[in-house]
Amino acid sequence: MRYAPAVAAGRLVRVAARLRKPGGGSAVPGLVVNRVAPGYLGRTLGGFPEGLVVVSGSSGKSTTTKMLVAILRAHGRSVFTNPSTANISQGLTSALLEQADWRGRVPGDLAVLEMDEGHGARVLVGIDARIVALTNVAVDQIDRFFDSDLVVGYLARIAARATEAVVVNADDAHLEEIAAGLDGVRIDRYGVSADVLATAPRGLGYARTATERLDASDGVVVTAVDGRSAVLDDRGRRSEVGLPARGIHYAVDAATAWATARSVLGDDFDAGLAATALGDLPPVFARGERAVVRGQEVEFVLVQNPASYQLNVDGIEAGTEQILFAMGSDVRDPSYFWPVDASSLGRVAIVSGSKSHEAALMLAYDGVEVDRVEPDLARALDDFLALPAPAVGVKTIVFTADSMRRTRAHLGLTGTA
Repeated sequence: MRYAPAVAAGRLVRVAARLRKPGGGSAVPGLVVNRVAPGYLGRTLGGFPEGLVVVSGSSGKSTTTKMLVAILRAHGRSVFTNPSTANISQGLTSALLEQADWRGRVPGDLAVLEMDEGHGARVLVGIDARIVALTNVAVDQIDRFFDSDLVVGYLARIAARATEAVVVNADDAHLEEIAAGLDGVRIDRYGVSADVLATAPRGLGYARTATERLDASDGVVVTAVDGRSAVLDDRGRRSEVGLPARGIHYAVDAATAWATARSVLGDDFDAGLAATALGDLPPVFARGERAVVRGQEVEFVLVQNPASYQLNVDGIEAGTEQILFAMGSDVRDPSYFWPVDASSLGRVAIVSGSKSHEAALMLAYDGVEVDRVEPDLARALDDFLALPAPAVGVKTIVFTADSMRRTRAHLGLTGTA
């Protein structure tokens, strides 16, 4: 009852924000509630009967969270989760308000939350998580997380809030060091086989890759990847699973979700249900998602740091004829993308966004032919979609986060990210 006034205030603010800017202002209600009732977020997250599960790390959080939620729901669990754009405190509170009753209570057996690696450490102060899943530590944008050791420290603080288990990527040396420093919780692991890693000559984008591979008897191992499918070996039982997009990193996301679901469900875990849930899962927006826009099939590819840039560019179908590359204002210093080798793109039809000239220069140094530089993203999108359908592949838009949001708005793609 004590949170009812704060919930009412948050909902009024939400209505006002959406009237002022349709589709926007999603974090404002949470900001208001956190100020008026600072205990609401922790009290609500601690109130789910089967506890709180947190997914964090440099890359793969959004896709892993969506996969995990799908597996748990396939097992009959009622799950509260947050959109990938709501992974900081005010966004989390706003997401809770979307489903809360007038007293602020949120239905569900358990909560599965994606948390930003920096903000998550602050959100979880005083809040326990039943299980924490960690994806990886990658070299990030230098104006966001300038040092991988900084990210390691944040993730260690998040992992320390786990009361039952921490699920770690055994191929990431940083995460194994975090696991070694934990006491009183079970450590569950996942990773890729040596054969799978050998097919990724540039590695999987981790700041430090472990020297040894995980044995299948000790966790969940990706043993094969073929396009949009993979084989997971779960302690001797192999399951073929569908992936939302091409790339070993999506198979690793599936292994993360699989291992975490097993950690949550214990003896109730059913491999058949998990495989079906993964196979039926559509991509998270822009993470290899395909959609028909203005009568054209388009694939959207989001790049957020050097590791995701490299992995996602490498995952684009060979020979794709029509590519639009857009780099926006979120990339304050494009220099941290210079180590990426984008030569596999071959040719880009249009380079756009507020950092279009810098992006075009980087592509040129990688030997990529650039047909046109158009800083006006709206015009670039309209012209790109007006091109005749390609003979090979589909129209592909590669963008950073700012350009992704602008693309969604311009094209009227209003679904949850």
